[in-house]
Formats: sequence, structure tokens, C-alpha cells
Amino acid sequence: MRLARAWFAIPLWRRVAAGLVLGVLLGALWPEGARGIRLLGELFVRLIRMLVVPVVLVTVAAGIAALGDPRRLGAVGGRAVALFAFTTLVAVAVGMGVGLVLRPGEGVALAGVAAHALGPPASPADQLLNIVPANIVDALARGDMLAVLFTAVLLGIATVTAGEPARPVANLLAGLSAVLLHAVRIVMEATPLGVLALIANAVAAGGAAVFVGVGWLALGVALGSALQMGFHAALLAGVARRRPLDFFRDAADALIVAFSTASSSATLPVALRVAEDRLRVSPPVAATVLPLGASVGKDGTAMYVGLMGQFALQALGVAPSPAMLMVMWLAGALAAFGTAPVPSASLFMLAAMLSAVGVGSEQTALVVGLVLPFDRLLDMTRTVPSASANLTVTTLVDRHHPPTP
Repeated sequence: MRLARAWFAIPLWRRVAAGLVLGVLLGALWPEGARGIRLLGELFVRLIRMLVVPVVLVTVAAGIAALGDPRRLGAVGGRAVALFAFTTLVAVAVGMGVGLVLRPGEGVALAGVAAHALGPPASPADQLLNIVPANIVDALARGDMLAVLFTAVLLGIATVTAGEPARPVANLLAGLSAVLLHAVRIVMEATPLGVLALIANAVAAGGAAVFVGVGWLALGVALGSALQMGFHAALLAGVARRRPLDFFRDAADALIVAFSTASSSATLPVALRVAEDRLRVSPPVAATVLPLGASVGKDGTAMYVGLMGQFALQALGVAPSPAMLMVMWLAGALAAFGTAPVPSASLFMLAAMLSAVGVGSEQTALVVGLVLPFDRLLDMTRTVPSASANLTVTTLVDRHHPPTP
């Protein structure tokens, strides 16, 4: 009991950081041992994913219902969407800029690389139609986050606009939200072990050699992620009047989980806890904005799509014109908005960007076939600015949101 009390007395972020370091050492020094604890990582991810859909459905609806005043719905949701769109456009530009400066694709040989099959990119009309589920039960079972989000928003708005007769529903949603977030806190105690297993297996599977062939691309991902998070820091300091170092220290739990799971969706439960407990964001704003960000706030994806677009053109020997760059910028932002919040999903959205400037699917498949074996650690890195963006936008919205009386 004394050992258990000492363990839980250590702040969670320190336990997670220790798991991260031990995972790197285990994966590098004893790969067989890393594979032996792989089950722990898989169980951790399953625990988080088990909570994601109910957390999104209930907390979004409860967050909207808790706003109380229908006039506030547009203020919170509209401001959040506008900020996410802004940071996404900046992220694509950052990725493209890093690609143009570093030129990571020059000299990359695509000959002999096995093409990885890509599905046809969804048209904007199809993406819009898919937001509205034909069957909400099927959407819940498949984890279709945009459809779940649409249903949650509709339920929350209906609860608010129904007025006094819907108060029991609002109370029920608030109670369910509290229960789910408490379940999240329980699951998060397993984070150190989950991070250890996930990182150890990633290092054991690839090691340092995974970056030999795409070293410049890896550098570009790290640099682009750092620049985008620097942009977040500027927004926090200039708009929210927050000290960036304090913000990132308080957000460390969510950022480390984002890195280890490579999934914005899997990070959502942790981000909700961090926003309320550490960043002191009002619960209605956190419960409304963060799930929205898990679906559309993809700064890391946007940055990576912009960078990969330049990498692909350079590998294919295509010199982009200013008009092509403008089209890629806009198409990259739209592709990022439609990306599923799961590992490596952004790599397959590359087809949407490149097809907009005339690059065929076969050529895109060659690029994907080259990068896919190395994508896990790249994906882990670029998920961090996505998590940072979601917490940054939530903090900015909370700064300008009047408290609920």
C-alpha cells in the first residue's frame, strides 16, 4: 500500500515521461522484451478508443446543453470553427514552406518502390453528405466521428431550444458526462504503462534506421511541428494573455499521449481532463470545442500534407508554379479537415491534394509506398501540434466566452 501511495503521489505527467524514456531504452536495447509487452500498449489504446465515441456524443451534447442560452451556441461554435480553419491554413502553409526550403524529396528514387493501393479521394460533396449519418447506430459502431459529432450537436441544440421541458435531459447529459470523464481519469492511470509499451514497440520495429531513407522528411516534420506550435504560443501570448511555457507544461499529459498514440481521437479524453483541471477552461467550452477539434482541428495533419505535397513533387521532378502552390494550399486544408483522427490517416489524404494539381493516383501511390514503412514515428511527431492546436483554440474561445451564470 505504501508503494502504491508513493506511485500515485507522483504527478501523472512525470510517470508518463518516465514511461516514455524507459520505452525508448527498452526498444533500443532489448527489442524482444519490447515485443513481449506489446499487449499492454494494445490494451491501453483499446481502453481509450472504447471511451472515445461515448465521450464525444455525450460531452458535446452536454456542453451545448450547459450553455443554456441559444444565442451562445453560435458564439462558441462559430468562433471555434473559424479559429480551427485559420490555424489549419497556417499549418498547410508552414508545411509547404518547410518543404520548399529543405527540399526533402530531391534525389529520392521511386523506382522499385511498391505502390500502396489508395482509395479514390472523397469529393467535397461526398464529405458533406457523410457528415449526416443515414443510421446513427451504424455511425456509432463504426466510430464515424463527424457523423457522431453532428448527432451530438443536433441533440445539444435541441435540448437547449426545447427549454424547460428538456431540463431533465440536460441534467441526464451532465450526469453522464461526469461519469464518463471520471472513467477517463481511471483509465489515464494506466498511461505510463501504455506509453512505455507503445514507444518500446515503435523503436524496436524501426529504430534509428527507419529514418535513413527519409531523414530530411523527418527533419521537416519535426521543424514544421515546432514552427506550428510556436505559432500557437504566439496566439496564446498575444490573444489569450497566457504564458506559453506555463501552458505547455500544463498540457504535457495530453501532448505526450498524442505522441505515443499518434491519434487525436485517442488523445481527446486526456485533453478534456487537462483543459478543465490544469488549464482551468470552463467545462461547457471544453466539452464543446475539444471534441470538435478532434474531428476538424488537425494542424499536424495539415502541416504534414503540405510538406508531403512538396516532397512528392520534388521526388517526381515536378516544379510547382505559384498557381499550383495556391491550389495545393487550399486543397491541403480541405483534406486535413476530412482526415480521420487515427494513425497514418493523413498519408492517404495526400491523394486529394496531389490530384488537385494533376498528379495521378499511380504516382501518388509510389510516394505513399516509399513513406508508409517509416510513417509511424512521423505520425507520432505530427500528432503533437494537432493536440496543441485543439487545446490552444479551446483556451482562446474560453478567453472570449462569458461564463455561464
